[in-house]
Amino acid sequence: MADRNIENDSQDVPEIPEQLERVLVFSLDEAKERMEAGQDLIPFTALIVKENLFLESHPGDNAEECFAAAEHTVRGARGAGAYAFCYDGYIETDDGVKDAIIAEGGEPGAETGYAVAYLYTMDDEGTYTFEAEPAYIGEAPNFMEGLKEPADYSDEEIDEKYADDEDECCGAHDHGDDACSCGCHDEAAE
Repeated sequence: MADRNIENDSQDVPEIPEQLERVLVFSLDEAKERMEAGQDLIPFTALIVKENLFLESHPGDNAEECFAAAEHTVRGARGAGAYAFCYDGYIETDDGVKDAIIAEGGEPGAETGYAVAYLYTMDDEGTYTFEAEPAYIGEAPNFMEGLKEPADYSDEEIDEKYADDEDECCGAHDHGDDACSCGCHDEAAE
């Protein structure tokens, strides 16, 4: 899943807001644990809402579908303070193309987001070796750019959003006039 270009012409690493940095690093660590456990890394989002962290997988037949599903989830996340979108990809470096777990994220109202990654290698036995520290990749699109700060939403607006999602499709796919059988209703109800 690597059909995304993030450019970085600078060697400077910007100051990433603390809450955003926490959710980005959490997502990278979660992805690393999944891969080390032999699980497929399905792209996922992590959203901080109030004192809660919500994780949602975004499977798709191609990278475009995964990104669209993640963007749909995050753009509707009123009351969220930060998000990360995490996936397995690769990075072009001076030393060639490197495999990486990538996490992109942002905060409400910010023009741009940030992308960080754990570079990794895999040996012949399938054992992963990850870099110890995340690497800053560059600026990334911020799916939360159009959202207000969490404090600008009432508790009722936030609770309504997360309580009423069971009646809506996740939007990650087209199921025509048929009833949605994607399971997103069940996930939202949990």
